[in-house]
Amino acid sequence: MNLIRNRWNFIEPNHELQESFSKGLSISPITAQLLINRGIDNLTNALDFINSSLNSFHNPYQMKDMDNAVRRIIHAMNSKEKIFIYGDYDVDGITATSLLLIFLKEMGVDASYYIPKRTEEGYGLNLNAIKKIKGQGGKLIITVDCGITAVEEARAAKEMEIDLIITDHHQLSDTLPPAFAILHPGQEGCQYPFKSLVGVGIVFKLIKSLRRTFRDMGISQDKLPNLKKHLDLVSLGTIADIAPLLGENRLIAKYGLKEISRTEKTGLKALKTVAGINEKEIAVTDVGFILGPRINAAGRLGDADAAIRLLTTDNEDEAMEIARYLDSENRKRQVIQGEILKEVRSMIKGQCLLDKDRAIVLSSPNWHQGVIGIVASKIVEEYYKPTILISLDGEYGKGSARGIPSFHLYEGLRRCSELLIDFGGHKYAAGLTIKSERINEFRDHFQKIAGEMLKDEDCIPQINIDMNIKLSELDCQLVEEINKIAPFGPSNPPPFFCSKGVEIAGEPVIVGKNNGHIKMEVENGTEVMDIIGFNLSHLIEGFDSSYSYDIVYTPIIRNWGGKKKVQLKLKDIRVAE
Repeated sequence: MNLIRNRWNFIEPNHELQESFSKGLSISPITAQLLINRGIDNLTNALDFINSSLNSFHNPYQMKDMDNAVRRIIHAMNSKEKIFIYGDYDVDGITATSLLLIFLKEMGVDASYYIPKRTEEGYGLNLNAIKKIKGQGGKLIITVDCGITAVEEARAAKEMEIDLIITDHHQLSDTLPPAFAILHPGQEGCQYPFKSLVGVGIVFKLIKSLRRTFRDMGISQDKLPNLKKHLDLVSLGTIADIAPLLGENRLIAKYGLKEISRTEKTGLKALKTVAGINEKEIAVTDVGFILGPRINAAGRLGDADAAIRLLTTDNEDEAMEIARYLDSENRKRQVIQGEILKEVRSMIKGQCLLDKDRAIVLSSPNWHQGVIGIVASKIVEEYYKPTILISLDGEYGKGSARGIPSFHLYEGLRRCSELLIDFGGHKYAAGLTIKSERINEFRDHFQKIAGEMLKDEDCIPQINIDMNIKLSELDCQLVEEINKIAPFGPSNPPPFFCSKGVEIAGEPVIVGKNNGHIKMEVENGTEVMDIIGFNLSHLIEGFDSSYSYDIVYTPIIRNWGGKKKVQLKLKDIRVAE
């Protein structure tokens, strides 16, 4: 067996609460413990978690400044003012822009949008863009997924007599922009109960508030947009932004995935067709690995305008043309990503002291600015250290940073702020701008901060194991019950169980592209189950059939010939103690 190991952390069971949930909800103690492990500590919350519905959403007017935002938009509508939606070029920003644009046009509002070009303008509000909007007669700018740190830009807009409504979810700075209204659940004085909405989620709250106001104004129900059908866009942005799938985000994902599966949006249907998933029920992984990257590709390599046009068009021919273009751009992105990843790995071997360094900070003029964020994520997966990759362009560098659970990226960058021109983001992902001449100094300082904030064990990946169970406890009924906790994702991960002392029946079989996967059968007494490990073939180096093994896995249900069967999805394996 491979000696490089994850840390196995067995979550302590709460037998008293297990019994309460099990009896009160008529569920197994195993499912009860999974609820407990997700921070649910009373029967009422457990019941709400399992039985949550669209009626479980909080009142959007609890969000600070919502009344001001709605009032200003209604005024713009009545005064026939031109409204500009100012978005971001990632999936969250693209879906948020598209959602607000569609809703306003459904209500007959004159609305346009502006997405900055990543390589030319960078992230967020910029002065030249505000001037362009002013020149086109814009009186109101609504930012989506950006703007919370744009203090100077907000002042400039105010001087130009443009009102600004900011909707954002990124890390708050000490000074808020002087905007007409700010929708951010984390700002001081905001009573909105759920703080982890992404950009498109906040826009969803805004259009819910607008719809309610239109209804109160006497507009008949049949003339108001059906917001449930727009959950396809809300879930796309929420899942692609790797938001925690708890609370309202889990509701958005749960019902939004169903809407993606049956969407009537012409562009989304075309994208599903091009991606080869038009006839299936859409899962979280389909958004994260198939749909999201194609939508992202436009903004990464060029202009995100194509993705906005895709999600808002009613023309089937145009939709299919754009979908094919995005698919092609995504393939280009994959090639560029592979080249950068190869170079980064080589630089790590030559420049980094992996046994000493707590972080990885590298730079190069050869790297495409729109792709380095994905590569940074790959490096974090491989080396489990906070990673910053900086694309150099003459005097300046643009960086993308990705983190690990025990390190707060934004805080780390804040402590280096005197060396940076600009930065922003949150705990797990951030961006920065820096003068090229200061990169070495920044690297040393960031390494020092990472050394202060991280211990040795923090840089070893950890698997949180929900429970020790026997293979004989698993059947289709239990797995289907567990799936009531789905959809699984960040903060609501798929369950990881450990079964100890199992035997491997026969020899493991290596399969898949580049022989990266393993398939085998495991048995424990009378139970024999299929197990598959994706990209885990390295774990069977030194396999010896005379040993028993401890395995960590997620149980899933497969359908073979119309018959359901439990299969195990391997996470880790080691020789039994």
